[in-house]
Amino acid sequence: MPTLLTDVDFAEHLRTFTRTACRLELQPVYLEPEEEATVAKFVDGQPEPPTEVPGLRSWFEQIAELTVAGKHVERVRVHEDLPTDYQRWERWAGRWNTAAGETIRYMTRSQAHAIGLLPAAGDVDWWLLDSELLIMMMFDGDGHRTRNELVADPLIVAQAQVWWDLAVRRSTPDPDPSAAA
Repeated sequence: MPTLLTDVDFAEHLRTFTRTACRLELQPVYLEPEEEATVAKFVDGQPEPPTEVPGLRSWFEQIAELTVAGKHVERVRVHEDLPTDYQRWERWAGRWNTAAGETIRYMTRSQAHAIGLLPAAGDVDWWLLDSELLIMMMFDGDGHRTRNELVADPLIVAQAQVWWDLAVRRSTPDPDPSAAA
């Protein structure tokens, strides 16, 4: 049975995993209030470094601390075949994630369907922590995160691991994140 996580609990899990944190991103857009202005500037052709956004700067600092401590943070982003404005910003801003120590890989939605990741994996984003816990992230149709659930059921976690392994094997690193600008 999943456990509903508060934002504080969610953040704590992303600070205290032991070895690995793996994120599967499936949404075409994420409407996070603190990102709104920086994404709009990017879309208007006036990008600002995401380090100017306090929450993003804190994330980069957290990633750097975790990776220096020997932990691995990785994500696979499934982007639309023609990326949304948000996904173009996300790809451009990804250079700060990778500079902090995070590994980011990409595939298109059509590739995800071709390899069987979609629709099998559903439409829920998640973090797989130490191959033992799953934080499922639910979003509404507009991209607002509505809730986070912690799942420890070994069968559900094992299935997420299978999807994760498939996603990593069939995705690629971004060869030139600056090209998305």
